[in-house]
Amino acid sequence: MKPHLVVLTGAGMSAESGLKTFRDADGLWEGHEVTEVATPQAFERNPELVLEFYNQRRRQLMDVSPNKAHKDLAELENDFDITIVTQNVDDLHERAGSSNVIHLHGELLKARSSGNDYDIKAWTNDIALGDTCEKGHQMRPHIVWFGEAVPMIEKAIQICTKADILVIIGTSMQVYPAASLIHYVPKHIEVFYIDPNPTMHSRGQLTFIPKTATQGLEDLKALLKQ
Repeated sequence: MKPHLVVLTGAGMSAESGLKTFRDADGLWEGHEVTEVATPQAFERNPELVLEFYNQRRRQLMDVSPNKAHKDLAELENDFDITIVTQNVDDLHERAGSSNVIHLHGELLKARSSGNDYDIKAWTNDIALGDTCEKGHQMRPHIVWFGEAVPMIEKAIQICTKADILVIIGTSMQVYPAASLIHYVPKHIEVFYIDPNPTMHSRGQLTFIPKTATQGLEDLKALLKQ
């Protein structure tokens, strides 16, 4: 039995691939207030703006590739049973070869019916106003917006309770409910935190690796071999 390595990843994981982190220092996301593009109310108010915002993110995703950190995580599957729980909506983990990825905040390359949360389709092109499901409801990005439930959180909690090792990469651990996942891992297990500016408070068995994802994964691989 391989040890179960649970990895929580955030925007810093994909930053080195050229994808911007969620919000810049000025609090804006690609020049927009979050309330303009990432809430159900924004979609009701101005669906064209919201759809075009995510169409741009989807196009941008098509132009980038997994970085070395994504690939290193995939290679670690040779020695560990790995589950990745990501806050990222890109597919770079999967493209790098990781076989077990849970997306807490949805996926850019999927769309769903605005009238049925379970009617989800693979979607690589733009979503246009007028693109509807079979029952006539407008299609929307398969993204968890602010104020919406996080459907995969319960599965992620169950995964965390069975971790032998926890690795946190490129996330401030400030956004809930994702930030709460660390409280569900067994208290005795080792936790590694890779981030240039770690913000999480110390706890037992916690090792900080204050580096970028690509640099920090090199250190992590060495530590896991000890």
